[in-house]
Amino acid sequence: MAIPNASYSLRIRVRLENVPGTLGRVATAIGDAGGSIVRIDLVEVPGPSVLRDVIVFAGDEAQMASISSAVGAVAGVVVESVHDRTFDLHHRGKIEISAKAPLAGRDDLAMAYTPGVARVCRAIADRPAEAHGLTMKANTVAVVTDGSAVLGLGNIGPAAALPVMEGKAVLFKQFAGVDAVPVCLDVDGPDELVETVQRLAVAFGGVNLEDIAAPACFEVEQRLQESLDVPVFHDDQHGTAVVVLAALRNSLELVGKKIEAVRVVVSGMGAAGVAVTKMLVQAGAGEVVGVDRQGALHGGRGELPPSKRWVAEHTNAAGRRGSLHEVLLGADVFVGVSAPGLLTPDDLRSMAPDPVVFALANPDPEIAPEEAGGVAAVIATGRSDYPNQINNVLCFPGFFRGALDSGATTVTDGMKLAAAAAIAEAVPADELSPTYVVPNVFDHRVAGLVAEAVADAARADGVVRRS
Repeated sequence: MAIPNASYSLRIRVRLENVPGTLGRVATAIGDAGGSIVRIDLVEVPGPSVLRDVIVFAGDEAQMASISSAVGAVAGVVVESVHDRTFDLHHRGKIEISAKAPLAGRDDLAMAYTPGVARVCRAIADRPAEAHGLTMKANTVAVVTDGSAVLGLGNIGPAAALPVMEGKAVLFKQFAGVDAVPVCLDVDGPDELVETVQRLAVAFGGVNLEDIAAPACFEVEQRLQESLDVPVFHDDQHGTAVVVLAALRNSLELVGKKIEAVRVVVSGMGAAGVAVTKMLVQAGAGEVVGVDRQGALHGGRGELPPSKRWVAEHTNAAGRRGSLHEVLLGADVFVGVSAPGLLTPDDLRSMAPDPVVFALANPDPEIAPEEAGGVAAVIATGRSDYPNQINNVLCFPGFFRGALDSGATTVTDGMKLAAAAAIAEAVPADELSPTYVVPNVFDHRVAGLVAEAVADAARADGVVRRS
């Protein structure tokens, strides 16, 4: 049975006979149906009957229906309404446009719009760089997708991807004050995607690529980086890689190992896996071995797409071959961005002493933390219900905040490495522990620390706009 969680949350409005035991029978029915009561709110003051809202978590949609039916069958209870709280939250979207400029009278109107706006338009026409300071471009990022690789849902198309892009925009605003606009594109292939973004990028100070399937995502990002003069960042790749490196830095500190001396096995060679591998190489990891469904990547693997070819040519210097289980022997670190249930406790026991295990497949990891407990020195997942959640929200809001504030024109490896260092350092040394190697996603210090580090790195790398 699936574990009840907020994704499947119900508000059941019930009218109860105002006699002892009625509410208890409701609670029992919900528990017997597998639900978890979060809270009970009083809607109407007591009388012959009592009106209450019962907030319940379920494990899936079938269980939601079972819980509703079970409550309706309780004697002395009338179910007045049932609401899916997740759908309620999304009703009419999660974001809106609000005006910054006051319009209290004719003078305000004349400055914000015609005729005064013409002066600002002419200034930008004469000096195009002024757009970065005189328009929304200064604080606005386009969150771009074609809907071809949405979360764990796959190619569901741009319209169905819009709720995810809206959610991303909420996170940008909440954590870093960045205005983000969902741009869901109905395009046919990388050429149309690239051309469309090139044409609309004039309105934005940065481009966050999201949920674009591999291998097209690599080509799209590279072509946009080369053609645009604003930062382009594919969060599925680099956000994941940055947070993984931050968590690894702190994990290795705990187990007394140096990154230059460890062997890391990365399982899954899609967008995230390739980016994680590249970042580990940039960070100086001693040895990295990438593994896909056919086994370890190495120079003799024959025909490979360009992204995997890079991994084969720049990692696995020892030429290790074989399955995941075989190359994991003696490894210090496992990073999984692949599929659930790939590992067993025996696989972890075959690794070097004090193994570090990042099982990031979502929603079900490569090995459950309960199975890894007592074997792995540190375990991290992508889930919020376990310690050490590797969540991109620790990276992308602050990353773009720093890029926008510094006037960065592109994204460099130095900026990504700086972001990873800032996230790692957000965990105080005296609080570092096996269950605390990355900050909590609601630690609001993180975005500011990342922004400052990224801005400094952009200036050091010489990729900031000159006025």
